[in-house]
Amino acid sequence: MDWTAALLKSPPLTLIDGEIVQPMSDLVSPDRPISHEAMAIHHITEEMVDGKPRIAAVIGKYHGSPYYVAHNAAFDRGVLPEMHGQWICTLKLAQALYPNIRYSNQYLRYALKLDVTVPEGLYPHRALYDCYVTAALLKRIIADSGWSVEKMLEISNSPTLLRTLKFGKYRGQKIEDIALQDPDYLRWMLKSIKDLSGDMRFSIEHFLEK
Repeated sequence: MDWTAALLKSPPLTLIDGEIVQPMSDLVSPDRPISHEAMAIHHITEEMVDGKPRIAAVIGKYHGSPYYVAHNAAFDRGVLPEMHGQWICTLKLAQALYPNIRYSNQYLRYALKLDVTVPEGLYPHRALYDCYVTAALLKRIIADSGWSVEKMLEISNSPTLLRTLKFGKYRGQKIEDIALQDPDYLRWMLKSIKDLSGDMRFSIEHFLEK
């Protein structure tokens, strides 16, 4: 699933015993204008959602599962209404299982040679298309790791230890090396960057304490 704060589509398929069943998709009207940046990604315009229901009107038919899966589940949980189930995050699972690669859904699809069969008429960055990729990724993670549902939930709900700084003065360098060479910079990040992700904050604190 790939969402933006301005544009939401309901989570559209169910995975039972490794098989995709009941694919569903609802186009809904967002609670704010769709940005041009979002249109460039999803190719969904204001005209396409004119007269469509709000997310609250359709989300009920997606309730009832004990588990929900998303790539970057923290973001999905933040923009969706309460789903009344536990969340498994394929982004965190991939970070734990496959080190030193990129972790976007589409990158993992090709890097791991995932077996993805997407119905005709679907396109990347639309909710249903991305769910097919996420489902294939979850199946591959289970096959490669042997993790139980309980283990996947544990990983999904734990902070991820990031190894590399993705932005700023030391972009692309190992956080462990920065902690040795310029720890004051990392301390400044912790103090000054208010929207630092939980995983990045955890990782900086981890390497500063080593």
